Amino acid sequence: MLWLKALHLIFMVTWFAGLFYLPRLYVYHAMSSDEISNERFKVMERKLFFGIMTPGMIVTFIFGIWMLVDYAWVMYSQSGWLHVKLTMLALMVIYHVYCGKWLLDFKHDRNTHSHVYFRWMNEVPVLFLIGIIILAVVKPF
Repeated sequence: MLWLKALHLIFMVTWFAGLFYLPRLYVYHAMSSDEISNERFKVMERKLFFGIMTPGMIVTFIFGIWMLVDYAWVMYSQSGWLHVKLTMLALMVIYHVYCGKWLLDFKHDRNTHSHVYFRWMNEVPVLFLIGIIILAVVKPF
């Protein structure tokens, strides 16, 4: 079980790395005005989203579901913390999907958001990380 936890955490860190960095790329992309920069950002964003973030999310879920099935659901299904954590994960997936929507907007040169918007969106994963870690480690309720 410790191997599952370790692999789950490794891929969670990979997923979060992308969730932290992709909106930061969007900040810089929204500020860029020349074609060379725009094309470079498009490549970086695509590779990060499809090569790191999405595989990290999928493998995180594989190991997380494996742990839920093996022991966590039986042990903690009556605990409120697990339900809150799963709800936060669902919201994080929605955020991930929005990152993909913004990727498509930039890809097709139809972004309508300013760099300030993406600066704020860049802070959202921090809230998820803090909440999920506290819930998983402290199990407050």
